[in-house]
Amino acid sequence: MHFRNVDIRTPDGTADAFAACPDEDGSYPPVLFYMDIIGLRPVIRDMVTELASHGYYVLAPNVFYRHGRAPVVEVPDLSRSEDREAFMGRVLPLLGSHTSENAVRDAGAYLDFLARQPQARDGKAGVTGYCMGGVLAMRTAAAYPERVGAMAGFHTGHVVTDEPDSPHRIAGQITARMHFGHAENDGSMTPENVATLNKVLDEAGADYTSEVYPGTVHGFTMADTAAFAPAALERHWERLLSLLSETLQKH
Repeated sequence: MHFRNVDIRTPDGTADAFAACPDEDGSYPPVLFYMDIIGLRPVIRDMVTELASHGYYVLAPNVFYRHGRAPVVEVPDLSRSEDREAFMGRVLPLLGSHTSENAVRDAGAYLDFLARQPQARDGKAGVTGYCMGGVLAMRTAAAYPERVGAMAGFHTGHVVTDEPDSPHRIAGQITARMHFGHAENDGSMTPENVATLNKVLDEAGADYTSEVYPGTVHGFTMADTAAFAPAALERHWERLLSLLSETLQKH
């Protein structure tokens, strides 16, 4: 695999990012990979390279680049509850300052970067996101329907809120084929929230699947957290790879 650290010019600065693709000559469908709130770190690098190994050019930006290069906040031992709580107290304000307008502007820059890469094939991109990254994937797909052909979100939280820009309010604008992998036990995405999202998508005639992964909690794909569920991670790969291979152009 060819892996490198890259910098991406955005309207608001420079975002550092991970990028990976197969070593073999050729071009590969582009995939934008949105991190969880914990940030760019070894487990994200592992997931990016795993996805790229299946024949994709994958880009994972540091969403919080306005506050510094990754790691914006040093990641402690997340298995220790006191360390985890202190860490979340530092990163939640970063998420709060990342407005939906910022997200859409950044997404355009990320997609532009992918389009300029010689190893990235022309055509629509895939977008996948984790935790807050699932919301960013939704915003990207809704804002750039002509550029996104597949969208996935895993243990995506706060999709249904009372805010005017709640993600579920734009879900019906997404024309990409979608998959949502929900945690069975997730206070940020309750069964009622899942039902609301599904109703919006059904009413819009969207092409989607929405699945609750049994025995999971929020964050189940992340191998460096206490939420990690190996079987659910494998199910995630099966669903994501199927979505991308059936939707994006591959030769």
